Amino acid sequence: MNSSSAGPSSKPRAGSSQPSDSSFKRKRGVFQKDLQHMMYGFGDDANPLPETVALLEDIVVEYVTDLVHKAQETASKRGKLLTEDFLFLMRKDLPKLNRCTELLSMNEELKQARKAFDVDEEKLATME
Repeated sequence: MNSSSAGPSSKPRAGSSQPSDSSFKRKRGVFQKDLQHMMYGFGDDANPLPETVALLEDIVVEYVTDLVHKAQETASKRGKLLTEDFLFLMRKDLPKLNRCTELLSMNEELKQARKAFDVDEEKLATME
């Protein structure tokens, strides 16, 4: 892969509705530890080069930002951003869609389990 090909893709595109880099500042390095662990899990070195992690972080932040902007455009008719807007955008990428639906269902199961656990604790407290 040529390193010069990655440069222009990180710049805001002309005619894009996204704000330029100068209009907002983001904290760099927020996801570095998580990305290092993910990279190691996918076979990279336990301590990857900081430049590699920074580049990967830029790519991830750009992807998520683009996804949120597209979801907001989809939701603008309704005026409310919903989870379904993101699922709609991922409809053509089945592995991502399946993983998202799996994570959403697991999140719902965890919420129900916490709720049931809280109810059980309250019952025990009232019995004593």
